[in-house]
Amino acid sequence: MSTRPLLQPRDGLGSGFPTLLKKELMRFWKVAFQTIAAPVVTALLYLLIFAHVLEGRVHVYGTVPYTAFLIPGLMMMSMLQNAFANPSSSLIQSRITGNLVFILLPPLSHVEIFAAYLLSAIARGLCVGACIWLVALFFVPLPPANLLWVLVFAILSCGIMGTLGLIAGLWSEKFDQLAAFQNFLIMPATFLSGVFYSIHSLPPFWQAVSRWNPLFYTIDGMRYGFFGVSDVSPWHSLVVVAVVAAMLGLLALRLVASGYKLRN
Repeated sequence: MSTRPLLQPRDGLGSGFPTLLKKELMRFWKVAFQTIAAPVVTALLYLLIFAHVLEGRVHVYGTVPYTAFLIPGLMMMSMLQNAFANPSSSLIQSRITGNLVFILLPPLSHVEIFAAYLLSAIARGLCVGACIWLVALFFVPLPPANLLWVLVFAILSCGIMGTLGLIAGLWSEKFDQLAAFQNFLIMPATFLSGVFYSIHSLPPFWQAVSRWNPLFYTIDGMRYGFFGVSDVSPWHSLVVVAVVAAMLGLLALRLVASGYKLRN
């Protein structure tokens, strides 16, 4: 008697996809005070402290006030961290509580599973970023110079971290492993990506190091969308971000399709 293999690819998106997507969206929306409000408050504290200390002492892009310069970086940092947290925390909790089987039993293809986790991560990241921008408007008027650039970099960047969160969630078997992934990879990469400074203020060696950090290009591209100026060409940033997103997406799809640490 034959049985249908788990994660069998199918043509199109079946009825299970919107159900899984809704589950992942409602998962963070039902605790929005923790998943959306808390990151906004954290970003606001960074803004108040750094703006108070460094406003008037740090000059960037010639005419951009430091407080305004800081806001897109804080938006992107919070978006990246929360996009990563959504699929990674969902998978590790499902694995530990034993309900991961309810995702594997329905006739979902690996593309559907990947898309549901990815879209929910992007949605959470965009919600956090939009809320931070709206709150920041009470301090500094900051209309985007080019909204399309802002949206493109926001979506691609959240996609990168959502995919990385999916990979981390598949790899981690307990919370300690996921915490190590966050503390030794995600946090250093985000804080050393130019959130609080322009890389042109760094010595040449550290400028070169920063250019090897893909997250630098996400923040620099976001700043170009707001100010029309950036440390590197926005097209260069777009190519780097798009290539990284594609590579991580292919890796995550391959892992999900193979059932990596899902069937055990």
